Amino acid sequence: MAIRVAIDVMLAERQMSVGELAEKVGITPANISILKNNHARAIRFSTLEALCQALDCEPGDLLRRENRDPTAEDA
Repeated sequence: MAIRVAIDVMLAERQMSVGELAEKVGITPANISILKNNHARAIRFSTLEALCQALDCEPGDLLRRENRDPTAEDA
């Protein structure tokens, strides 16, 4: 199983840029990109809460659990 962050979907639905979201949340655009591209290993609850507030959503709207191919190598 893999947990994916669906920030790209939320940004598209709200016509918001990565830079605008980063400014509202108080983290760097690079860190938003890490989350958006599913390269993050963890996320602080405070960051998740700030993302939800900025995007007017619930944590379940951002986080998705996906089945991972058991033969695939971890990046």
